[in-house]
Amino acid sequence: MNIKATESSMQKASTTPPNYRLMTSADIPTAHAMSLAVSWPHRPEDWQFALDAGTGFVAELDGDVIGTALCWKHGPERASLGLVIVSDAYQGRGIGRTLMEMLLKEVGERVTFLHATPAGQPLYEKLGFSVCGLLNQHQGRVTETVPVVLPDNLRLRDAQPGDVSVLSALAASATGLERAAMLAALFQVGTGVVLERDGAIIGFSVFRSFGRGYVIGPVIATNSEDDLHAKALIGYWLAGRENEYIRVDVPDGSSVDDWLAEQGLPCVDSVVKMVRNAPADAHRRAPHPDLRWYGLITQAMF
Repeated sequence: MNIKATESSMQKASTTPPNYRLMTSADIPTAHAMSLAVSWPHRPEDWQFALDAGTGFVAELDGDVIGTALCWKHGPERASLGLVIVSDAYQGRGIGRTLMEMLLKEVGERVTFLHATPAGQPLYEKLGFSVCGLLNQHQGRVTETVPVVLPDNLRLRDAQPGDVSVLSALAASATGLERAAMLAALFQVGTGVVLERDGAIIGFSVFRSFGRGYVIGPVIATNSEDDLHAKALIGYWLAGRENEYIRVDVPDGSSVDDWLAEQGLPCVDSVVKMVRNAPADAHRRAPHPDLRWYGLITQAMF
């Protein structure tokens, strides 16, 4: 997450204090334009999905939106923040901090996460966030794909509506976040595949349109040698999509990074993961010893 410029620095900034209010769907065209100005790939549909799943606030001046910020509640104990943007002409006036404080008030005492670039990290540290991890952003046009060969007792199949409760439980164990509502929303806009071992689901991934092309995430899988299970769940979506633009946001610490680069999806950026209302050390390790989180929904929504 980053607080970045969106308006020409030559625009004259008013000294009138902005008005802060809840974000609505009517604000999405402006929010989309702001994100394009900072080279974020989000489409209007991506903004709408994020807003529908969470709560947003905007800073408004003379009828124009000059700042955005959103949060998502993952059950009663966890939350995440993101999509914080402040127009260039209004930088340095505390607008980003005020929007962040509104988000923190909205999520309350929940253990709260965000991903931060170096530009945003100092503000988040002042607001009580500490670094607890790293995220690698992979994206590009798929080249020749690397086949993933599974043992005979493993198979991939399309996810079905009846799988959602099992998938939600797997995701909650792997991430520490309540996932039922978020997964239900994701399956309205994307499709899923599950990995079974002898008929029991041991992982899944979701594929949907996002930004310049598609995103694969979340990706949840049991631990396996050379991260074979996760690679199978990602590779399923890469196969046959040569030259398609695909993104995967991968928590640091697996062999998936090098494997993705081999298929045309290099790591183009790395950002730190930060946590508030809990010790950073408590969130440096995976919540479950046998399950791992190999791909995020988005950097903001987790």
